[in-house]
Amino acid sequence: MKITILTVGKIKEKFYRQAIEEFEKRLSRYCKLEIIEVADEKTPDHGSQAEEFQIKEKEGKRLMKYFREDAWICALSIEGKMLDSLELSEKLEKLGVSGISHMIFLIGGSLGLSEAVLKQADFTLSFSKMTFPHQLMRVILLEQIYRSYRIMSKEPYHK
Repeated sequence: MKITILTVGKIKEKFYRQAIEEFEKRLSRYCKLEIIEVADEKTPDHGSQAEEFQIKEKEGKRLMKYFREDAWICALSIEGKMLDSLELSEKLEKLGVSGISHMIFLIGGSLGLSEAVLKQADFTLSFSKMTFPHQLMRVILLEQIYRSYRIMSKEPYHK
């Protein structure tokens, strides 16, 4: 299985990079992991709706350049469906058994994902009604993917 984390923005903080590297290492025994970062747009404080729309559209176009026809695309969004860890593991396992060999998980910038991106996604996943910084969301997503593989493999993992 190939998993691509397609995300807006770079990780600057050392502690986030260290956590990401740890999960990359752990996941290497279960899947081929790829992380692709696209540039984020400068977001003005108190920008208008039109400005925010334009920013999301620009970031969305950058993301969509990496979409693949044969990939299952999962967008992370507050408006998405909430799953517990077992449900996420079951979903990923069913996709793999059904012949999906490439999954792309999308993490938007500070304003979220554009409507065009959300419309192209096969599934929209929410981790919470809360808003998280995209750097932290990358760590949380990788941890949950790792936990999913541990569940699929019937291996212990802390609760």
